[in-house]
Amino acid sequence: MLPATFKLCAGISYRHMRNMTGLRRNALMAIHHELCKLSGPGQPDSWVAHVRRRSSLLCSRIEESSLSDPEQCYVRQGQEALQKSISILSDQDGWQTEIETCTGDKVLSKVLPDIGKVFKLEVLLDHRPEDLYEELVDNIEQMGEWNPNVRQVKVLQKIGQNTMVTHEVAAEIPGNVVGPRDFVSVRCTGRRGSTCFLAGMSTQHPSMPQQKGFVRAENGPTCIVMRPNADDPTKTKFTWLLSLDLKGWIPKSVINRVLSQTQVDFANHLRHRMAPP
Repeated sequence: MLPATFKLCAGISYRHMRNMTGLRRNALMAIHHELCKLSGPGQPDSWVAHVRRRSSLLCSRIEESSLSDPEQCYVRQGQEALQKSISILSDQDGWQTEIETCTGDKVLSKVLPDIGKVFKLEVLLDHRPEDLYEELVDNIEQMGEWNPNVRQVKVLQKIGQNTMVTHEVAAEIPGNVVGPRDFVSVRCTGRRGSTCFLAGMSTQHPSMPQQKGFVRAENGPTCIVMRPNADDPTKTKFTWLLSLDLKGWIPKSVINRVLSQTQVDFANHLRHRMAPP
């Protein structure tokens, strides 16, 4: 297979073939696949790892260059949400505990100058990151079936392999504490080694203007990061950064209580969803 791969790559060196986006994409993906096989089990050689990273980056750039301007804008928004989220999560200073359960689930918060109050859920789940990723990304439209805080999630548009635009309708809080809210979000998904992530932020989409009877809330940057637990790789260290502006005249004390409890509830609902039948 490797000689055929290099023949394909040699073909795209000709000027009349360089502009064939599909051919270039296939060539880069083929190289990346062959390098993955060359690396073998365990950690790959440093040069293989370096070239794999570069080939993956080139694949992404080639894919993005074939998108329309609006699609590229969504991709950039998703990447911006991921970068901002990782920057926030990387700073360990200033977090205050909001909730800590008897099972060890913890919600922390802090106030950021340009964003406001953000919340961070930290839990340990008895499932592999790839299984959780499949449920939260591949089966995202099924979330309303197992999370009572979500009425519906609909994918409005898929862009490339790692970007989508979604419309989410939140369930009403009992007692009408918070009325009907909906969100339109761009989501950036992907994997870096054994770590999986799902980042997002509010956006606009022509197929989903503001809906009658709903307050269009805003979110972002938000991000879920799932990586294997250091002591037991069959378990996942699950981190969820949440930043929401629910809009409307809602006291901050109510918002803080609702958002932090929503994160704790989400962890419990996800555990129940992933439990063996």
